[in-house]
Amino acid sequence: MADNLPADNGQGPRDAAQGPVTIAYIAESAGVSIPTVSKVLNGRTGVSDDTRARVEELINRYGYRKPPGSRNNTVELVFRELESMWAVEIIRGVERVARKNRVGVMVSEFGLHDAPGRTLGDVTERRPHCVLSVAQLSEAERDQLKAKGIPFVVFDPTAELPDDVPFVGATNWRGGRSATRHLIELGHRRIAMIGGPEDVSCFRARQAGYGSALEAAGLPVDPGLIVHSPLTSEDGCAAAQALLTRPDRPTAIFAANDLQALGVYKAARELGLHIPDDLSVVGFDDLPVVAWVDPPMTTVHQPLTEMAVAATELALALGRGEEPAQVGLEIATTLTVRNSTAPPKG
Repeated sequence: MADNLPADNGQGPRDAAQGPVTIAYIAESAGVSIPTVSKVLNGRTGVSDDTRARVEELINRYGYRKPPGSRNNTVELVFRELESMWAVEIIRGVERVARKNRVGVMVSEFGLHDAPGRTLGDVTERRPHCVLSVAQLSEAERDQLKAKGIPFVVFDPTAELPDDVPFVGATNWRGGRSATRHLIELGHRRIAMIGGPEDVSCFRARQAGYGSALEAAGLPVDPGLIVHSPLTSEDGCAAAQALLTRPDRPTAIFAANDLQALGVYKAARELGLHIPDDLSVVGFDDLPVVAWVDPPMTTVHQPLTEMAVAATELALALGRGEEPAQVGLEIATTLTVRNSTAPPKG
């Protein structure tokens, strides 16, 4: 059947003087569309066995190879830094989807626009199928990827993005509200919060959820019970000490992330307070370690692996030229109740 293809016209192999063989020529010779040839080249499904055999015969006959500028069959996963305890959860989700779709994963670690002298040049030169950026992308970097035709998705954005920028995040406001509501339902009325950086949208949303729960319960939002700190256990400890040495100290603390909450544990021990008898503590993220501390920590579960799965599927769909139903997704958080929360004394 391949010997009678109309574009060959029985004339044998294409003359080199006619120029290099293109994917369009292969498609025309096989009587199929360019996307069909692309699927065969990239080993994707959706092509009948007969069509695949016909296209592969032409590819082999003419020695067609992808041009140097074509995109590689990889997902580039870009982190700001890999020391964070939740990087493993993200990588696990990305690799799960990559294996299913038979694509590779390249992990990069650099701060992008936060690190002087670092650019997206290495990424664009590798020409990945798509980019999943845990590090945030500046407008110039997004334009750079668009100019190279490399689709991208922002994971857990820290700032407001234009409507056309694809992203996957979590329901941070809902998580902050559910954590605070849990403490209110236990009977707490003086509930403090250790917030994250005020210029980061996800932490603003968590604090807004905290305030919403208090207001819904008819409780005041006391600015004196809100302290902002960096996202480390050391800073969480310092913030908790400032709150717990007040004459009217809180009976519960909601921390914007688990590391801060672990710092609250340390501060409580140093002050001779017992969790949850003297102080209830709620974190946010549900890192694996918080299930093993004493007492195991109540926390808001941020579904990092599920978020990574959704983000990778979205990035791959964009890489295939598909139009997704929506470019912005928020995966639901849930409250995981353990032993660090209890009704207040008295």
